[in-house]
Amino acid sequence: MKPGELIGCHDCGCLYQWQPLSVRERARCARCHLELYRWHASGPTAQTDAMVALTLAAVLVFILAQTFPIVNLRLAGMTSGVTLLQAIGVLWGEGMGVIATMVLLCAVVFPGIELSALLYVAIGLRRRRRVPGFNLVLRTVQGARHWAMTEVLMIGILITVIKMTSLARVEPHPGLFAFAFLTILCAIVMRYEPRALWALADRQVPQPDDVRRAQAAAHHGHHHHHHREPAELLACDTCGLVNRLDAQAAATDGARTHEHCCRCGAALHRRIPNSIGWTWAMLAAATLLYIPANILPVMYTQSVGGTEGDTIMSGVLLFWNTGSPGLAIIIFIASVVVPVSKLAALAWLNGSAQLRSRKAPLARTRTYRVVEFIGRWSMLDIFVVTLTVALVRFDLVAVITAGPGAIAFGCVVILTMVASRQFDPRLIWDPIDSHGEHQHV
Repeated sequence: MKPGELIGCHDCGCLYQWQPLSVRERARCARCHLELYRWHASGPTAQTDAMVALTLAAVLVFILAQTFPIVNLRLAGMTSGVTLLQAIGVLWGEGMGVIATMVLLCAVVFPGIELSALLYVAIGLRRRRRVPGFNLVLRTVQGARHWAMTEVLMIGILITVIKMTSLARVEPHPGLFAFAFLTILCAIVMRYEPRALWALADRQVPQPDDVRRAQAAAHHGHHHHHHREPAELLACDTCGLVNRLDAQAAATDGARTHEHCCRCGAALHRRIPNSIGWTWAMLAAATLLYIPANILPVMYTQSVGGTEGDTIMSGVLLFWNTGSPGLAIIIFIASVVVPVSKLAALAWLNGSAQLRSRKAPLARTRTYRVVEFIGRWSMLDIFVVTLTVALVRFDLVAVITAGPGAIAFGCVVILTMVASRQFDPRLIWDPIDSHGEHQHV
């Protein structure tokens, strides 16, 4: 971007003029404190070189992680070891297709899509050109990143390994180390935000004429450093480009405008359509499913002593009573505290937005960010169930199968994540804007 060009805050809708930063500086929204952009130590060429190298390494390690077994279990002369894909296949074969699909998407498909698409874009940027389908691919990266849960899977693997040491001899295999290395690489690759890549492409590759005209039209006549979002100007939720809407489209607040961003092609809307209604619907469904998720067994253990069902809480107590209080606390937080807190927080945010409350907007915005961050960690229990079911297949001694509680709990996790995506944080600030008030920090 160039000094003076407009950028929009994703969480509150404020518009700012882009200004160059000094060493290690970060630009934050003065109203909601969201980071807008940051200073980069290296130039565009060095950035793209590093991005290609790191992303290529992540793709190769991802392939290795999916190919090799994670661990082997040895018990009474029998051996059991599986890859992640084989573990998913075991669940599918037991009629747990819902859980198998969740794990496949969150642990294999979405991480694979994110890394391969990012590598495709990075190679093009390194050659100073936009690859075919550049905008669509970056939008795909943005969507896949929300559902890719490599770091959650790694913690689930560690918990499963520790849990299995009390049952059998555990032998680590290359898949375990590959997933550990992949988690580190994915954390580094996450620094390459799609919005920053759109801005990088604008600096490296000449923009189409229609995009340059749109930016010039958006910038014309608006020279204030900080002001509310005018009705005719709208920052794209996907790439961040400030677009100008016609008067009729700008007047349809909250409805679909059928206009698209002239840079990335994403649909433009002042607020997520029917945000409050869809959020309530997802929360209601998640709340209803959370009851059977805690009552019904998530796993069944079949042994010479009979069949025993384990609920979420009984699993927590098992870890606690067997001398693993740390793991018990982790599972309790991920499976009980996080889902309940997220349901309560989203209900508070959605209800206050519906009532157009003007109280504590900054605190509510920060709560929304916390909800977005912690939501994925509830999938921890699903990953542990998947790996445990696949590993404990000793027919003569013990066999563990998934229970209906796992399906209900997995659906709760997905529904709450969808609910947080449907909620539009800009609704928190709309009542304040309508009264002409501003918050300066």
